Amino acid sequence: MPGRPAAAAADAGSASRPAYYAAAPGGWRDWWTLLHPPYTAWHLAYVVIGATLAPHVRLIPLLASLGAFFLAVGLAAHALDELHGRPLRTRIPSAVLTAIAVAALAGAVGLGVAGVTRVGWELIPFMVAGPFLVVAYNAELFGGIVHTDAGFAAAWGAFPVLTAYVAQTGTLSAGSVLAAGGAFCLSVAQRSLSTPARMLRRRTSVVTGGITLAGGEVISLDSARLLQPLERALRSMSWSIVLLAAALAIARLG
Repeated sequence: MPGRPAAAAADAGSASRPAYYAAAPGGWRDWWTLLHPPYTAWHLAYVVIGATLAPHVRLIPLLASLGAFFLAVGLAAHALDELHGRPLRTRIPSAVLTAIAVAALAGAVGLGVAGVTRVGWELIPFMVAGPFLVVAYNAELFGGIVHTDAGFAAAWGAFPVLTAYVAQTGTLSAGSVLAAGGAFCLSVAQRSLSTPARMLRRRTSVVTGGITLAGGEVISLDSARLLQPLERALRSMSWSIVLLAAALAIARLG
């Protein structure tokens, strides 16, 4: 068929990017890629979900929580991750990535300190745990003991829910703990999909083979075919969580 070679070339080009949302290297596009926009929005949605579980939702603590997690996860964590082997293949200088990580973590801690003055000492353990998780996970400290599926789910799923709730109320509740458990499980699912997708995009040179159906039809396998269900699910899940968080925010603050 006339269009097949061009389509195959397009699929190969798409699969060669380090992530489905990655832009071409260079300039401002590197910063877009570094932010991991779908995943950053996903984990910020957990902040909104945690905050909106509070009996009385206060806008200023919610915005401060969002700002702290954007700095800690969206900037610091991703900058440290890129320093560790350049998985996104950006051209951002290492010195700039280091400065961004340090400044963003300092900003997140500053917002945490401000939160303590409003909420009380109950927020201090979360303020201390946040920077620790960012550095330990992304720098793979302690032999990578935190850099696991469970570590990812706890740090980027359960932790934002609990922190945002405590920032609103100064305490925990059964509902917030259950929601954190839900975020943990969703983050495990995210990791289960994104890990093989990253392997295909970043560490695989050739995919060969096929699937023979019961009727005898043979379906050829390549990177694009294997990536499609993984990344379609990741896209759908990221949009679902963000829309759910937006709906809760509108319902509670509107």
